[in-house]
Amino acid sequence: MNSALSAFDLARIQFAFTVSFHIVFPALSIGLASFIAVLEWRWLKTRKAYYKDLCLFWSKIFAVAFGMGVVSGVVMSYQFGTNWSGFSSFAGPVTGPLLMYEVMTAFFLEAGFLGIMLFGWQRVSPRAHFGATLMVAIGTLISTFWILASNSWMQTPQGFEVVNGRVVPLDWFKIVFNPSFPYRLAHMALAAFIVAALVVSAVGAWHLLRGRRDPAVKKMFSMALWLLLILTPIQAFVGDQHGLNTRKYQPAKIAAIEGLWETEKGGTALNLFGIPDMQAETTRYAVSIPHLGSLILTHSWDGEIRGLKEFPPQDRPNSTVVFWSFRIMAGLGVLMIVMSVAAWVLRRRGRLFESKWFQRVAVAMGPTGFITLLAGWVTTEAGRQPWVVYGVMRTSQAVSPLTTQQVGISLMTFVVVYFLVFGTGVYYMLKLMRAGPALPGHTPHEAPAHSPNQTARRPLSAADHMIDAA
Repeated sequence: MNSALSAFDLARIQFAFTVSFHIVFPALSIGLASFIAVLEWRWLKTRKAYYKDLCLFWSKIFAVAFGMGVVSGVVMSYQFGTNWSGFSSFAGPVTGPLLMYEVMTAFFLEAGFLGIMLFGWQRVSPRAHFGATLMVAIGTLISTFWILASNSWMQTPQGFEVVNGRVVPLDWFKIVFNPSFPYRLAHMALAAFIVAALVVSAVGAWHLLRGRRDPAVKKMFSMALWLLLILTPIQAFVGDQHGLNTRKYQPAKIAAIEGLWETEKGGTALNLFGIPDMQAETTRYAVSIPHLGSLILTHSWDGEIRGLKEFPPQDRPNSTVVFWSFRIMAGLGVLMIVMSVAAWVLRRRGRLFESKWFQRVAVAMGPTGFITLLAGWVTTEAGRQPWVVYGVMRTSQAVSPLTTQQVGISLMTFVVVYFLVFGTGVYYMLKLMRAGPALPGHTPHEAPAHSPNQTARRPLSAADHMIDAA
């Protein structure tokens, strides 16, 4: 049996690789933009210097994340024309305008005010600067709106008809506000804020462990944990509602996520663990709890969930992949809730800033937001397979007529360049995080000044640390 990967397989791997790199940077920048806006608002209200120190500190990290997000996004979008021309030709009349709206509304708004946000501290009034920061934060959320509208339409398409092998839009309201869009938008926006909160809390915990007890470090640690306490239970509720929506519109995805092969009458068990076997059509070594699947997915004791055997083999998602990606996402989500509740208990006891064991936990939990985000993306996208537009166009029909050699060379190039470029960017962000906000009295509470003849022109110029120095 020939096990060599085809051009189609390599194209899928390449897109998964590039989008995995891309998704983490916008998620961080979305959360940080709003966090910075809140910090600046608090500085305007209280005039406490540490709020401005935190603004300047996190603006540097935001600038690096924003720059890498833009670059990785441009590269990813080019693949629609190079590797997935079948999809572009078929669905371009819908996805093209949606991405254009994102550029025209969100990206132009962000780009128009980003320079003022990063370099305008000494050039505009404090209120004008806060307005620019607010516009950047709003721009990131508008960008989320349009990107999720496009992707959600691919999951639950409506408002169109197919004419001569191409999608023709009929109702843009139905296209944008498709059945899964509200749930996926809320889920992704909350995920971005949680990702940023975990990073901020980890950085705060790191500096607390190193002995810093100044107001800036305590404040960012405290604010991040309050946000996690509020948002993680809300995210669990939104995820539950999203699951109900998915069961209605993508029942095969739910069956694959649960490793469920047979439709169980009178109540469905939940497989906590197991190894789904796509060939044998069974979940091996399953550890199940009777009726729990019905309670979670139908909110009733005896709710019925369709098993994978009710769907043709060629229409089934890979249960082995999505079964475990979902459990990684859900398991880490539970840990985030436990962590935020533990922080609340320690806060009540007056031990939040002195509990070293908890601070070590917070540092360890820092990357889990990104892991959860990627696991959720794998669940969503792999669970949609074998469709690129669910129920309308198969992924195999979307690929460009390329050779294995062509896609293989480009994939290898991407791997090398991405690890060099974005690896360096991540390393630099970690350096900035390790440096921490300015110590009280050590530096003026102002952004780095630029002479009139040397104005910074790029977002990355806002991060003024040398890459080889903390």
